[in-house]
Amino acid sequence: MATMKDVAKLANVSTSTVSHVINNDRYVSPAIRSRIEAAIAQLNYTPSALARSLKRQETRTIGMLLTRSNNPFFSEVVQSVERNCYELGYQLILCHTEGDKQRMINNIGTLLQKRIDGLLALCSETHSIPAEIFSSYPSLPMVMMDWTPLSTACDIIRDNSLQGATIAVNYLIAQGYERIACITGPLDNTQAQLRFSGYQQAMQQAGLTIYPDYQAEGNFQFASGYQAMQTLLALPKRPEAVFCCNDAMAIGAYRAINQAGMVVGEDISIIGYDDIELALYLNPPLTTIHQPKDELGQLAVETLLHRIQHKDSESHVLTLTPILTERASVKKLLR
Repeated sequence: MATMKDVAKLANVSTSTVSHVINNDRYVSPAIRSRIEAAIAQLNYTPSALARSLKRQETRTIGMLLTRSNNPFFSEVVQSVERNCYELGYQLILCHTEGDKQRMINNIGTLLQKRIDGLLALCSETHSIPAEIFSSYPSLPMVMMDWTPLSTACDIIRDNSLQGATIAVNYLIAQGYERIACITGPLDNTQAQLRFSGYQQAMQQAGLTIYPDYQAEGNFQFASGYQAMQTLLALPKRPEAVFCCNDAMAIGAYRAINQAGMVVGEDISIIGYDDIELALYLNPPLTTIHQPKDELGQLAVETLLHRIQHKDSESHVLTLTPILTERASVKKLLR
């Protein structure tokens, strides 16, 4: 493999002059630049990315931790992050932890060995970054997405779950529904609590009864939505409509309804949360609360790059605005 010294020898210049041409950090006459570029092409020389990064104190590489990968919402956010990194000239190293704390710690160590410029973390509260990580690497630029400990001194991008849930349930109420159930996420999770609180607030403000049996706890996974919906359908007086606190559980609820010989949007209405791509292709397409995943990925990358360049600037909490996406899983109820 050719080295910078080989290029310098062939072009009959010093290695420092070759370096200036490669890094474009100093004036080199057109004649000499042309000679060096010809030598580079002849030798098929590729500059060492590691050597250049050591000199510049940057690698243009971003690390990303993902604690859960089987929810389509997370994969769509990662896709946006990857695209924005590429467009801005950065590489992305993605690490899945699958909820394993030791694996997370090991992954962070590996990322630091790769000399990443900053870290993105898309974590669920149940599988969050251990507090000792923040104290061990206080100078590492970091942006937390979806959830973060309130005491963490880093930039945070989060969903307005309370507002989104209120929008969802108010929409069901506006369509004439009164017996509305809620399939929640795990209630030891802050986002799940906020979405359940939004359901409760909308029901109370409308003067509607919240039946104790109409609360079914899930865990944001497909199977839990299926199981929770089976429980609701077995009630002596089943609900007219169900607010599912994410789309994955709504998809599980669809399966339970179909297996019971009923039709979503006819026998029982469903509204979800996240607006994953699959929601559009369900039968019927799912009415849901849209989280701007493309914007989330772009904002996360841009916020991290700002943090990398301004490490001492004040950290910020950025809140995304949820929007209702109307489709066919909720019909207007005529009383």
